[in-house]
Amino acid sequence: MPTSKRQVYDDATYHIIQKGNNSQQLFKVTEDYQKFVMLLKKYKDKYSFELYNYCLMNNHIHLLIKVFKKEELAKLIQGISQAYRFYFNQKYKYIGYLYQGRYKSKIIEKNEYLLECARYIETNPLRAKLVKALKDYKWSSYAFYAYGQQNTLLTQNPLYGTFSNGRKRKEFYRYYVMMPRMYEDI
Repeated sequence: MPTSKRQVYDDATYHIIQKGNNSQQLFKVTEDYQKFVMLLKKYKDKYSFELYNYCLMNNHIHLLIKVFKKEELAKLIQGISQAYRFYFNQKYKYIGYLYQGRYKSKIIEKNEYLLECARYIETNPLRAKLVKALKDYKWSSYAFYAYGQQNTLLTQNPLYGTFSNGRKRKEFYRYYVMMPRMYEDI
């Protein structure tokens, strides 16, 4: 069955998900995560996009990005995915599909969902029980928003400013992220 054509627009924000084939690990050691972050930086210099939030899990990737030119979304994600696949195949002498099909992309049309999607992305390590506290997970954007940790990869989420200012903003953000939702169990 043929895949449907993506709905892609200029100046649009997307939640991108790329999964490992059969839930296999995409990142086995720290060096793998570092390589992927380096590729994100490299492609950020090449294409015009803003990365608001991200989380690199061992078997999948979440990115919340805004692209300015619709034709660059596919080039950007394919470029990063192919470069990482080449690195992974070389390093681990791997043959076969690294990813489970095409990457998924969901357009973020409402401001309310922009923050909730960021929260969903950043709470992945808790739901997967990889850490007991989000501050302990190194491979996400959480520390940037919750504690002010420098991260040149990120552009501040446009709605982050709604959480007051200064130190209070970080505190309110931490509260927002950890506030229980009826639809999940963290």
